[in-house]
Amino acid sequence: MHFLSLILINLRRHRLRALIGVAGIGFGVAAMLAILGVVNGAITMFEHILSTDSHYLVMEKNVSDLFFSSVKDDELAALRAQPGVASAHPLLFGIVSSPGYPVITCFGVEADDPRLAHAEWLAGQRDDFGRNPGEVFLGARAAEFLHAHLGDELPIGPIQLRVAGILKTENGFEDGGVFLPLRDAQAYFHRAGVSSVIAVQLSDRSTGARFKQAVESAQPRLIALENREFNQGYHSFRILQTTAWAVGLCAFLLGGLGVANTMLLSVFSRIREIAVLRVCGFSHRQVAVLIFGEAVVIAAAGLVLGFTLGAGVLALLPRLPQFQGYVRADVGPVVLAGIALTALLTAAGGALYPAWYAARIQPAEALRYE
Repeated sequence: MHFLSLILINLRRHRLRALIGVAGIGFGVAAMLAILGVVNGAITMFEHILSTDSHYLVMEKNVSDLFFSSVKDDELAALRAQPGVASAHPLLFGIVSSPGYPVITCFGVEADDPRLAHAEWLAGQRDDFGRNPGEVFLGARAAEFLHAHLGDELPIGPIQLRVAGILKTENGFEDGGVFLPLRDAQAYFHRAGVSSVIAVQLSDRSTGARFKQAVESAQPRLIALENREFNQGYHSFRILQTTAWAVGLCAFLLGGLGVANTMLLSVFSRIREIAVLRVCGFSHRQVAVLIFGEAVVIAAAGLVLGFTLGAGVLALLPRLPQFQGYVRADVGPVVLAGIALTALLTAAGGALYPAWYAARIQPAEALRYE
């Protein structure tokens, strides 16, 4: 208890330097929490789009992104004809624009797609989907930022489409996107007769391995992945997660440098004080632990500050109209534990040299230090 009191006394005596170290760690924690929360949330939403009422996803093999995948209509028909396939729903991804909004996700789907059945229809009827040409259906968030209402003529790229329905979904990407009947989407994106991915539901999930082998044997251009396999192996997901951790670690390195600077300045300003502690019986180890203890307290305070700031940012971002509902945080216990561990290791790393330097101080020489 006396040792802890000494740590707290030292930090209070040099409160400005300690606050700088706390701020460095805190901003690093907040940045990492916000980045990972947004990235994981985006990945979770995209996974949900693909896993709606499906067991397997069938797409073109060796494509860098699903936007470039092409599954032909005859391949879709062959999938539907396979034994054990309960349903196969095609989905075509695309990007459309409207004045002031250059990037809006577009989903080309068939009228019986489960995502339409699961949605809450705020305007229009689900039965109207695909019934008339020249119509577009909006997610609730898209209708909000486009200021569109049922029956409005909405410019989508170079053409005008009539808003025939507005639906609310639980998924941010879908809620901030637009829906077109599959045939209309194929014509709009000049991809006649193809879809990006096919969501397949099996009558008996235990036959999945046999289904996967049958698809890849009969149609070597395609690959069938169980939802879990896709989530773990999708190239874009790995890039996003790696980038998020890299950016977060860079922020922590800056925080670690701040802690190192704080502790080093603290040691240099207290050389005579440390010499007195040595004379009073403090060992090399106790002096080093004292410096490490101060760094740990700074890291702990930085964690509290960072988690508070990060939680505030993650709560604010989904409410900003500029993000069009595409941001939804997803922060699990593994991420929180990883951030906390990284913060503590960063602070400990920043305290290594100051602790080593303090432990080497010789009392006789230090008492003459000016």
